Amino acid sequence: MDSLLAPYHKIGSYSEKDVKFLLKDLSALDLEGTTESREKRIQSGEHYSESLPVEYQPPQEYLKLFLATLDEYKEMVALYVGVVAEQIVNLKGKDAVLVSLARAGTPIGILIKRYVEWKYALTLPHYSVSIIRGRGLDVNAIKYIGHHHPRGNVQFIDGWTGKGAISIELTRSCQELQHNEGIVLDDTLAVLADPGHCTSLYGTREDFIIPSACLNSTVSGLVSRTVFNKKYIGPNDFHGAKYYKELEAEDLSNDYLQEITAQFPLVKDEVSARLKEDKVLEKATFSGLETVKRMMEEFAIEDINFVKPGVGETTRVLLRRVPWKILIKDLNSPFVKHILMLCAERNVPVEEYPNMEYTCCGLIKNVR
Repeated sequence: MDSLLAPYHKIGSYSEKDVKFLLKDLSALDLEGTTESREKRIQSGEHYSESLPVEYQPPQEYLKLFLATLDEYKEMVALYVGVVAEQIVNLKGKDAVLVSLARAGTPIGILIKRYVEWKYALTLPHYSVSIIRGRGLDVNAIKYIGHHHPRGNVQFIDGWTGKGAISIELTRSCQELQHNEGIVLDDTLAVLADPGHCTSLYGTREDFIIPSACLNSTVSGLVSRTVFNKKYIGPNDFHGAKYYKELEAEDLSNDYLQEITAQFPLVKDEVSARLKEDKVLEKATFSGLETVKRMMEEFAIEDINFVKPGVGETTRVLLRRVPWKILIKDLNSPFVKHILMLCAERNVPVEEYPNMEYTCCGLIKNVR
């Protein structure tokens, strides 16, 4: 292999047949801080990617709720996986290279890969790479993919959109790669749920519960959030992450994949029907940003990064940030059961807020 390329080493509990994480293993390092101390450092100027939150270990009741949620929505997840996968095959063909954004995008990327294999007997390469807000894509990972798939047609994948920060970051990063490295990439982001109207390649624009959003590493191959801290990441390294081997007994990552994959034959006809609907081709308008701006004004929030709209992002606020309050469109929505349980556990106030396209929104507390 080209000596200038960062070396690949397996990390995580997923099979390499499902995905290759292009990440440097930082498992030996102590990078976690308490949620409160980390929040203070981030709000005082430390970049969120320089450290890690402590992994949330759910109580038994929450785990039961996750499993019930998976059972209830596995067919819906499979349906939208199929809708996205079919669009990718149509757009990129057999030269498609799936590149999911670690870590929320990784299980979705694996499911898309498995769907394409099930439906078309086509084995697409799949990598998971780091993208960090304000830092961009991992350039070394992109170079590695380009070296191994010179004719590949890259398709970026994530789980969902919130207000579109990662979509915007991806576009900016792709523009920089073209300008600085001469690497031309399609910056369209494929997601299961696009409630913020941030992409044209999505399964649905309904802000529904994607079960893998409910947990952290134990449904993401036991891999942490990605880290970009120059103390540990050299110029020729991939961005880093930790592999939580100590959580192997609690790992549900591969069980989750099996549950969804088993639904593919059941949703085949509905996938075809959905693809005939014009709404699948709607363009990105980033209309969710207007909602976010209205919330900032209404709640006197100065930093847009304190507003995290959508079920996935709200869950993340409760799992690894310091929440101020949670806004919920409809308290009886089946998509917010786990949100309400986490709010009760962490004593976070909940406010009904019907005037938004999102199912819920997490507001981060200003701890400065």
